Amino acid sequence: MFNKNIKLVIAALIIGYGIYQFTEGYIGNGIMYLLLSTIFIFLYFKNEMILLAFLKLRKQDFEGSKKWLDKIKNPEGALVKKQQGYLNYLNGIMVSQTNMNEAEGYFKKAIDLGLSMDHDLAMAKLNLAGIAFSKRKKPEAQKLLAEAEKLDKRDMLADQIKMMKQQMKKASAIPKHQYGQPTSSRQNRRSKR
Repeated sequence: MFNKNIKLVIAALIIGYGIYQFTEGYIGNGIMYLLLSTIFIFLYFKNEMILLAFLKLRKQDFEGSKKWLDKIKNPEGALVKKQQGYLNYLNGIMVSQTNMNEAEGYFKKAIDLGLSMDHDLAMAKLNLAGIAFSKRKKPEAQKLLAEAEKLDKRDMLADQIKMMKQQMKKASAIPKHQYGQPTSSRQNRRSKR
């Protein structure tokens, strides 16, 4: 994996050589070099390791996705800001299966760094809403859920948002003593000890 600036230097050198080929009369070669330079420009904005991790994640191969992400050693030097956001977003998705606190940190950092697609931002906010709800921070969860719903313009997450809203309604209908709060009789027994 190349540093992001090295990719631009390579692209500039290839473009320069392509222009030289044009001046020498080799039009076909010049066009080929210009097309070749677009690969490095594309990889400047879309990191190859993140793209490969996304492909593995689509196949539900969390371990394979993690291996690709672990190859990014210096995110600040190798990635532009939005790519760093996607690195944290992918790490958040993978870690959310095992450690919600760590996943929360990844998702918050991904939102701060920025994600280019609205549905990715909506997914990050939906995950944060789920984490906030599991920590019994209902107002924060409702706010994040509303933001996710607003960002989900293509209704790709409509079912998940609907399920989350239903779970919140069910939780608010459950009496507090069943929702994890000790009843007064339990409190009395504890205070006697």
